[in-house]
Amino acid sequence: MVIVFTLMYEKESEGRPMMWGYGFGWGWLMMALSMVLWIALLVVLAWALIRWLDGRTNMLSPQGPVPLTNGPSALEILCQRYARGEIDTATFEQMREHLAASADDEAPSRQP
Repeated sequence: MVIVFTLMYEKESEGRPMMWGYGFGWGWLMMALSMVLWIALLVVLAWALIRWLDGRTNMLSPQGPVPLTNGPSALEILCQRYARGEIDTATFEQMREHLAASADDEAPSRQP
């Protein structure tokens, strides 16, 4: 029986090199496509994880800009510019009144 199978196999494959017609189908394309899909899935999962972690850290931080407390205030800077002679008295008074008005407008909105 083994001899018959060997003789049949030899007759079928005579004239053809090994694997021609037996294994070069769409398999290589499907393997490449599945590899690309797995890589794309990993990239999307990494992107989603980064966005999720970034969203969690944003929820923990206070809303709005954080005021700078270690530098001089706007009024101090205005006084320094006036003292150095960079601005005249009329400009100084106008800007000081504007700063006072904007400070009064912001004060009620800070209270809950």
